[in-house]
Amino acid sequence: MKLFKILTILILVPFYLSAQVPATEVRAAWITTNWGLDWPTQGTSVQAQKNELRKILDQLQADNFNTILFQARAQGCVFYKSKIEPLSPFFNHSDNFDPLAFAIEECHKRGMECHAWLITYPMEKAQIKYTGKGRRRKATVVNNKPDYYKAIDDRWYLDPGRPETRNRIVSIAKEIVSGYDVDGIHFDYIRYPNNTGKFPDEDTYKKYGNGMTLADWRRQNINRLVEEIYDNVKSIKKWVQISSSPLGRYRVLPEISRNDGWTAYETVFQDAGYWMQSGKHDLIFPMMYHRERYFYPFLDDWVANSNGRTVVPGLGVYQMDEQNWSLQDIMNQMNYTRTEKVKGQAYFRAANILNNLKGIQDSIGTFYPTPAKLPPLTWLDNIAPNSPLDLQVYKDSDGNLNIKWEAPDDTESFTYNVYVSPTENFDKENPSFMLAAGLRTKSYSFPMNTGDFGFYYFVTASDRFHNESVVCFPGYFVHSEGEH
Repeated sequence: MKLFKILTILILVPFYLSAQVPATEVRAAWITTNWGLDWPTQGTSVQAQKNELRKILDQLQADNFNTILFQARAQGCVFYKSKIEPLSPFFNHSDNFDPLAFAIEECHKRGMECHAWLITYPMEKAQIKYTGKGRRRKATVVNNKPDYYKAIDDRWYLDPGRPETRNRIVSIAKEIVSGYDVDGIHFDYIRYPNNTGKFPDEDTYKKYGNGMTLADWRRQNINRLVEEIYDNVKSIKKWVQISSSPLGRYRVLPEISRNDGWTAYETVFQDAGYWMQSGKHDLIFPMMYHRERYFYPFLDDWVANSNGRTVVPGLGVYQMDEQNWSLQDIMNQMNYTRTEKVKGQAYFRAANILNNLKGIQDSIGTFYPTPAKLPPLTWLDNIAPNSPLDLQVYKDSDGNLNIKWEAPDDTESFTYNVYVSPTENFDKENPSFMLAAGLRTKSYSFPMNTGDFGFYYFVTASDRFHNESVVCFPGYFVHSEGEH
């Protein structure tokens, strides 16, 4: 950040930012890899695909995003080195390319977290053979699959009621967490299909139903998967966050004059409120792809059921294309989250943002004028680390201001936040003083301007649970010509 921008923030707008923009907030974007929707361009080299992802992340970093939901599994194919499932056909397999490992590395370089986004139950398309004519026409699935695969319409679907399904999904989560430095595991389609009346699980229900109603049994199946995933992941790396993206409406709300019944709880058997209340989720990204009375009351309901966990509504920017929503529709939802002090926003999907659909990227740039820290995961750990040590501030021969420090402890991994202030006393929850957040290096530099002024520079350390230290002993730098 150039110094004239720092000066503008410090002098002209600190009170505005303090009132309007939080210093702590999740700012997430989904990067869809299946079919190469957001990334990568098909038929290109590994180097071209790497460069393309770098460019996407550069743009999101410039817009002060701090969380990437990177699609690592879709339809039973994966974007990482797996011993369980085959590689996706939608990236270049040359040169031992591992997209998830690369995405994590590049996100971390930019001060962003990377969460592995997994499509849970839907699998590849089924091969259907049709026999007969007219009303006698009959569809027959011709693939040979294990019996915990179920065919519904033209799609294979893992049967949520089968232990084999749970074992497979839990094994995939454990494989990723054990082998990769992911910050989170994010589940999508962790639900029954929308057309549940057709789901062929009569045999499973008969075997495992234990006298429960079908609806309660189906909800229990998903609850049990969530619990097993959470417990297994935390036993490997306690700091890895577990999240999901349920339907945007948790349950039927009596106060809404008309409910069409299409909800997470009633329609697809996702009791995501229970996942938070029982302590088996750290974040939730409900797909709030509706407007007005189908958005605001339902977001309030998610927050009411959050048990202090982080609720980040998924905003359907793609609806400006598919349903011709206006930009104002999305901006109203963004502003509502701020007014109601919801802990962040997520956007589906990255390409809609970076293509500046109806001006959405311009609006996000205004909405996120400064970097933001991530909310602390206090239910996992609430002990802040010590402050960084030995802060140094100096100007190099290229005219850059360099800030360097030492870690408070060599046995842990930390991220760092850098602040600047005209005085020794400042509020680190006022984002106008923040230069950078989520750094994984022990240095920060930027081109500086010179003049008859000076600033204090501070650094804090945050652990993997986002607990932030107090500021370190500051360094003061006078920006006059020739100062080193």
